[in-house]
Amino acid sequence: MVTKQELKNSLTELGIEKGMILEVHSSLSSFGELEGGADTVIESLKELVTEEGSIFMPALRLSRELEISESDKKLGITVKIKILDPDTERTAMGIVADTFRKMADVYTGRDIISTSGWGKHGKEALKGGLDYAIKNGGKALLLGVDIYKLTAMHYVEEITPKDITEIFATSEEIDRLYPPDKWFIEAGHPPVKAWYTIQKMAYENGLIKETCIGRSKVMFFDILSVISIYENELKTDPYGLWGMK
Repeated sequence: MVTKQELKNSLTELGIEKGMILEVHSSLSSFGELEGGADTVIESLKELVTEEGSIFMPALRLSRELEISESDKKLGITVKIKILDPDTERTAMGIVADTFRKMADVYTGRDIISTSGWGKHGKEALKGGLDYAIKNGGKALLLGVDIYKLTAMHYVEEITPKDITEIFATSEEIDRLYPPDKWFIEAGHPPVKAWYTIQKMAYENGLIKETCIGRSKVMFFDILSVISIYENELKTDPYGLWGMK
């Protein structure tokens, strides 16, 4: 079992410190056994960062990916996710983020795509989601998850060529069966998972520091440095990035 003190020691060695701005994504189960569960993760981060810093976690009201039926496949559906009610207890964000967003001292948006924030600049979560963290030296802490959980990556995607984004577009028939106000549906996928290419490039450039805490692989890096790689690739070689050359 990983104790709270062991968790704090490992996070301190990784570089988590007072006054830091953190974007945190996590899988509690990745630790194996962790003393105190989700509360221990949150308490440890708060104690290390202190109220002089800020912690942001995802608060997207989305279910985990649901099983795709044979009829779904015939329609070309590749991803099926339910949009959840505002007061839902559990989401695909994980139990740490779900526990965090319900705390009395945490600011959480009410939109489908929202962010939770705590600390000195926590209220910024209500204004611009992760904008503050990205633009003010924020760091990303990925506890047992990889870059595909990094919400900040979406903040540079507006420059993605339209013919790439249209790969995921749904049809009128799909929208009738799965109304967009109740479902998040994708109806296609590019040849490669581009974000893993960005993660690999970040490692090669020495931008990601990692460790293991219990069974959990932990990644720590400057948010802007990593998403800037993605932004540059979208500007210079988007089709190569997505394997569409």
